[in-house]
Amino acid sequence: MANLLGVALFAVFILISVSLHEAGHMLTAKAFGMKVTRYFVGFGPTLWSFKRGETEYGVKGIPLGGFCKIVGMTPQDDDVDPADEPRAMWRYPVWKRTIVMSAGSITHFALALGALWIIAVSAGLPNPNFPSTEKEFRAEPAVVALAPCVVVENANRACQAGDPASPAAKAQLKDGDRITAINGTPVATWGDMLDVVRAAKPGSATVDYVRDGTPAKATVDLAAVQRPPLDDPKGAASAVSALGVALQPSTPTRVTYGPVAAFGATADFTGNMAVQTVHAMQRIPQKVPALWTAVTGGERDVDTPISVVGASRLGGEAVANDAWFLFFMLFVSLNFFIGVFNLLPLLPLDGGHIAIAWFERARSWVYARLGRPDPGRVDYLKLMPITYAVILIGGAFTLLTVTADVVNPITLFSR
Repeated sequence: MANLLGVALFAVFILISVSLHEAGHMLTAKAFGMKVTRYFVGFGPTLWSFKRGETEYGVKGIPLGGFCKIVGMTPQDDDVDPADEPRAMWRYPVWKRTIVMSAGSITHFALALGALWIIAVSAGLPNPNFPSTEKEFRAEPAVVALAPCVVVENANRACQAGDPASPAAKAQLKDGDRITAINGTPVATWGDMLDVVRAAKPGSATVDYVRDGTPAKATVDLAAVQRPPLDDPKGAASAVSALGVALQPSTPTRVTYGPVAAFGATADFTGNMAVQTVHAMQRIPQKVPALWTAVTGGERDVDTPISVVGASRLGGEAVANDAWFLFFMLFVSLNFFIGVFNLLPLLPLDGGHIAIAWFERARSWVYARLGRPDPGRVDYLKLMPITYAVILIGGAFTLLTVTADVVNPITLFSR
């Protein structure tokens, strides 16, 4: 029930953000004097509507987004009343059209930034000094957090009935103990400890550790497990020993900020998120084969793109596991991604309309300097084949992603 509630709650959050996206277009268009005739939440048959002034507001039956109708977005629009021609959007200065078309993405960015600031002063943002690479993790002190069991086979899953208990837990080690030696071999870092444990034979081993500043020693029965090489996580697994512990990093995973400092932390985190978003978008074509593998029965790569369906499912998982930080970070990431994606210079995206507006402006400037007549506006009808191609590719990719999220979804919490 909690999972279903989380899915519904996340879907509502997405619907609200998309509706606000359209409201951004509408409000800026109205502020500049453009005529907006319709603003609706949802698609399909109208469930309820009312008219205020020259705009009809309402709700439609399919809650998968929203739209607003601005009169005369392009010179080729053939449904503009002659009386409304002076207020047609395409007649306005390019800077005003740019603000109107980018207002949707700006709304998504505002939602993401506002949510991040609230998270920064309440739950805290990810610590920028937290280890992020294998090299950094290996350099951490060998301070352990006990695992409830050891998974014998080479599988990344939670403990199940029948899994052997953690050898460290059976030997009465505790979270926060710092390992200093294994079988007399000194270990200074987490990487040292992994190397020494894996090289040891399964069975009895002595572990020197420090607890609350006091040295101590324990006898541990190392478990025999199957693991890939440390320097090749996708390599062939072999038999090694395991202590049944995880790393307890020396730095906290999150940092909480005061109201003023949270602005700087939010800006820094947003900058990092922007870089990661661009890299993720660049990798999308490379991930299509992995998505197809997931749809056809193969293992789902956790690094593959997800749709709104997948994001909602992850939101449901987060709520079911009381992981509200993850829930809201998913909301932040999705809004930021939508904001960036919508600014790509491709029709029918908002970024495509912005690119054409500035292309017209630049072309007119060049022709004026050359003493040639203004070539006028771009004919959108001639761009329709490219627009249809973008819609077709985007629709196919969306269908593939949604299918993968339904038949083989990404899960962050093992059942």
